[in-house]
Amino acid sequence: MANRALLWVAEKPRVQQLISEGKLTQPVVKRFVAGDVLEDAIEAIRERNASGIGGILDLLGEGVTDPEGAQSAADDYLAAIKRIEETGVDTTVSIKLTQLGLTLDKGACIDYSRRLAAEAQAVGTTVEIDMEQSDFVTDTVSVYRVLQPDFPELRLAIQAYLRRTPVDLQGMADIKPRIRLVKGAYAEPEGAAFQERSEIDAQYAFLIDWLFENGTAPAIASHDGSLLEHAKRAAARTGLADHDFEIQMLYGIRSGLQEQLARDGYRVKTYVPYGSAWYPYLMRRLAERPANLRFFLRALTSR
Repeated sequence: MANRALLWVAEKPRVQQLISEGKLTQPVVKRFVAGDVLEDAIEAIRERNASGIGGILDLLGEGVTDPEGAQSAADDYLAAIKRIEETGVDTTVSIKLTQLGLTLDKGACIDYSRRLAAEAQAVGTTVEIDMEQSDFVTDTVSVYRVLQPDFPELRLAIQAYLRRTPVDLQGMADIKPRIRLVKGAYAEPEGAAFQERSEIDAQYAFLIDWLFENGTAPAIASHDGSLLEHAKRAAARTGLADHDFEIQMLYGIRSGLQEQLARDGYRVKTYVPYGSAWYPYLMRRLAERPANLRFFLRALTSR
């Protein structure tokens, strides 16, 4: 119930203003968000690289409502790719299609995404397409299908809690997709998404097995130890080595486990968000785990 409430307030402007302007929330923001500007994220990724962990660079923001906003986001992504080349940090770039104008002009969004994928490829990295609310799944998958033949290293996030996900994956079986499997963190109706943790975990485990059998270089984005162990068993069963798949986690969550997995020889990446549009992202992180919410409440009540 608390999780659903947090996801609900994530969409309320008045609550956003109250929390965003409160000085007491800043320690929480700093834990889960690398900083307001690109250089903050680059430095955070450099630190992760020193521990043998790669990065996934994430410019916060979504739901752009005008062409100028989409162009600005594309320019910011291009600047990030250029900075990756200049610094040599080990990271991919995660993009959100609604930030690139998916709901305004799908063709322009594809053009932006194609250019970003090409620029990333030119500097030796790749693009990962984030998945957003269920309303955008069909268009997001279709954009991935358009770009994938020219950019086979492109990765797509897929949400385990959506009821439609097994069908979406089966529809991509012919291309052996590169998938980042996440649980999902948007407020979705029961008809669209499983609500109970046991149901979500069961589908997540089923999808892990599907990806190791039908996908390419699966990325298991989870902090759940039992699901990570399930992925390790699936890798062994299908003959994949530790470096043939990825384990992805979020910045500020279970950093010690990330480092231990890297020492054990697994390919680990940290999703590193930056930017001023941190409020919706923070609310989703708090909703995911009770420990995150307790940290937030302590920050609000401490003096």
